[in-house]
Amino acid sequence: MERMALHFEILENGKVKCLLCPHECVLDDGQTGLCGVRKNKNGSLVSLNYGEVTAIAMDPIEKKPLFHFNPGEQIFSVGTFGCNFKCGFCQNWEISQAKPETKRVTPEQLVKIAQMNRNSKGIAFTYNEPLVWYEFVLDTSRVAVREGMYCVLVTNGFINEEPLELLFQSVHAMNIDLKGFNRDFYREIGGDLDVVLRNIEKVYNAGIHVELTTLIIPGKNDDKEDLRREFEWIAELDKDIPLHISRYFPNYKYTIPPTPVEELIEIYEMAREYLNFVYLGNVWDERYESTFCPDCGSLVIRRQGYEVEKVGLDEEGKCTKCGRQIATIIG
Repeated sequence: MERMALHFEILENGKVKCLLCPHECVLDDGQTGLCGVRKNKNGSLVSLNYGEVTAIAMDPIEKKPLFHFNPGEQIFSVGTFGCNFKCGFCQNWEISQAKPETKRVTPEQLVKIAQMNRNSKGIAFTYNEPLVWYEFVLDTSRVAVREGMYCVLVTNGFINEEPLELLFQSVHAMNIDLKGFNRDFYREIGGDLDVVLRNIEKVYNAGIHVELTTLIIPGKNDDKEDLRREFEWIAELDKDIPLHISRYFPNYKYTIPPTPVEELIEIYEMAREYLNFVYLGNVWDERYESTFCPDCGSLVIRRQGYEVEKVGLDEEGKCTKCGRQIATIIG
């Protein structure tokens, strides 16, 4: 479904400039931006994916991954198509880099569908890059908030400041992919490290729950000094920000062998020198998925895959032994 975009500038000779993300594509009439979903139509910018759904499911919130935001809950999850990055290792490339079949819904319809799933108190915009679904995400999240639901984004964080700040009124949590701490690697995938770092800070300072994910790809973003600088940067912002260090597997255009588990454990131990909550993803080992209180050392959340047991966490998200705040609980 086409819908007028919110953030663009009309230029001379029928051109438009998209202002949603830092690519700021300048488009002639009929031309589509790098994301594949924003098009110049007769001198105006339209979104091509408004209300177009490619994927829908009930997921554990830990799958986003969010380990410290309503842990153990199921969340209604939805995605569309399109992305403003070109990651050769994308695990959802069939929808992020192509246009699959879709089903059309309005924001009101989607919220009603989510409400029918009684185990979900919220909606997660995920699977592809939700920021290129901007108008629909904004409209739907506003409806969801009015209905008493919370909203989550799983995102690369590559967006301009003004549209990002508009989302703050109706988004409660984000998992942001920090794809490494190397500017050359970010340029390779079509992004900008400094923009993502700026936006992580803005999200954190806005009081929105934030967790970070770094997928470790051998030979690409696994330089130990780069990673050490990443962990130092996160710790300067807040040592309590959860960091998910994930194991890479070959996908899409990448044929690099999977990340050795031994390397991931070494990186995990390094990150623990700086951060209170570090997890390994795609390893499926309880030792690296469970949550321990950094003050008293008690086990507060045991995780075995998506089996989650709150063994030392009270209803306010605090450690039952020492009272330290561990998780954000909404609803």
